[in-house]
Amino acid sequence: MSSSSFRLLVKNATQVVLVCRNGEKYLTGNGMQTLAVVENGSVVIGHDGLIQAVGSADIIESQFKGAKFDNVLDASGMCVLPGLIDAHTHPVWAGDRVHEFAMKLAGATYMEVHEAGGGIHFTVAHTRSATQQHLLAGLQSRLERMLRAGTTLVECKSGYGLEMDTELKMLRVINSARESLPIGISATYCGAHAVPKGKTMEEATQDIVAVQLPKIKKLMASGDLQVDNIDVFCEKGVFDLNSTRCILQAGKDMGLNINFHGDELHPMNSAHLGAELGALAISHLEEVTDDGIAAMAKAKTSAVLLPTTAYILRLSPPRARDMLDAGVIVALGSDFNPNAYCCSMPMVMHLGCVMMKMSMPEALAASTINAAYALNRSQTHGSLEIGKQGDLVIINAPRWEHLVYQFGGHQEIIKCVIIKGEIVYENEKVLTL
Repeated sequence: MSSSSFRLLVKNATQVVLVCRNGEKYLTGNGMQTLAVVENGSVVIGHDGLIQAVGSADIIESQFKGAKFDNVLDASGMCVLPGLIDAHTHPVWAGDRVHEFAMKLAGATYMEVHEAGGGIHFTVAHTRSATQQHLLAGLQSRLERMLRAGTTLVECKSGYGLEMDTELKMLRVINSARESLPIGISATYCGAHAVPKGKTMEEATQDIVAVQLPKIKKLMASGDLQVDNIDVFCEKGVFDLNSTRCILQAGKDMGLNINFHGDELHPMNSAHLGAELGALAISHLEEVTDDGIAAMAKAKTSAVLLPTTAYILRLSPPRARDMLDAGVIVALGSDFNPNAYCCSMPMVMHLGCVMMKMSMPEALAASTINAAYALNRSQTHGSLEIGKQGDLVIINAPRWEHLVYQFGGHQEIIKCVIIKGEIVYENEKVLTL
């Protein structure tokens, strides 16, 4: 390798957490308890942004003797993990809802706030009147904040327009962020986030299927928009099972991955519907039934669990243990939105462990390889394996578990965030490498 040159060498890390080492597309059951870890390891990332080598520091040192590197980071005493993946966010909006947090603390339920004209409808009004530039500035600052907390790939939903012009405005803003920021983005059309005021559920469904989706299909075909997933809020008083099926099937027929909100506040049989449609992911699932869990395990539909939502709304958290024991592919997301303002996947992992009885290895697998699977990206993201994208988080701690254990401590222990072998964030507060 003496004449070769590479983008980055991260050497002598106390631990390099691979998560997987055999090209697994996801981990389930016992496979989530024992993650692949190299003690005293190094990572090499090439100019194509992909991992060229990962393994024991001694072997990599001899293998790459004489090679040139644009950047060398000595990670002695530190740990290297795959970039974290946030599988569920609503980051494009105007108008915060801090006043509603006060209402909820005083005892109002989510649906009471919603029916009083708050919730999604409050955000919709502000987002409709905001300019594209204003929305983009807000999105960029939120994504940069996520990046500093170790997130290197994030799912971003539309859904605060509920009519075509604003939904397209939101999707364009997500597209602009993808082009201007290093963080990876998976874009989701969520026009069925709520029934807009003045429309019935049937009218809203018809508008999405006959007007909005065909327009999005046209913009995707011309290369003006990149959209990856389709989402519907399948819930009592929002979109019922038939409307949900109709919208998701129309999205699937356009080549979008099905990734929807289900069984959050009431058992809706969303899990069965998702399994039947070949959904890649269903989020929330606080009220899922045992039969629904079994159907998801069989269909390999991932469960994107959102502990922040249960925490903020004081709901019973999703039954992660039952899902894990049944062999469901469990992923985690922050559900970042004006109702649940949390950008930090390390805090989500901690809440997953404490509130949902996950182990730390399960929480990390759920925030890396399984979150990648939920976004149809596990062939390129979610673990440190040769040929995958070189997205890393380096933490100043002797064991990787500190990232989960130190609740709210990620700002102090994350030293570097790396995307495609480029250092995109370096924390000045942490002692230099």
